Amino acid sequence: MTRDEALKLVKEKVSKKNLVKHMIATGACMRRLAQHFGEDPDLWEIAGILHDLDYEETLDDFGRHAWRTVEMLKEMGFSDERVLNAILAHAGKKESETPMEQAIYAVDPTTGFIVACALMHPSKSLKGLDLRFLKKRFKEKRFAAGASREQMRSAESLGIDLDTFLTLCLEAMVGVSEELGL
Repeated sequence: MTRDEALKLVKEKVSKKNLVKHMIATGACMRRLAQHFGEDPDLWEIAGILHDLDYEETLDDFGRHAWRTVEMLKEMGFSDERVLNAILAHAGKKESETPMEQAIYAVDPTTGFIVACALMHPSKSLKGLDLRFLKKRFKEKRFAAGASREQMRSAESLGIDLDTFLTLCLEAMVGVSEELGL
């Protein structure tokens, strides 16, 4: 599956624009992390783009979240277990074992946190952000409270520190800032 095919599928299944943007941002961060680690950036990006494909459908039945995405993708003939397992891992439906699984688990709340930082910043843009601003907001427990700091810190399981992780995700999101409207 290509990025364009994944985005087309997302736009067919997901009606909320902010959720689509979250999925684009997650894909971009996953691509950047894959490049950093010498992994397959296309594959990692696809996992990021598709990870919440079932979100609207399973909103009232969170126990099915991620499982339904895997089911839908298999019905369409998509069978790459690395991507399917990453989708399950992001939602805690399986233990994060591989670097892709660990990365998507950490990236998922990070994109929302970075968007919240951009909206709070005087520039109202991703390009106006820097690591110092992100770190200051990271320490504020009430700021973007839904973005689990523990989950974001889990990026350390990949062998990188939080600063590097946040920097890579910010770089990635700046790269797709036009698609994100930020």
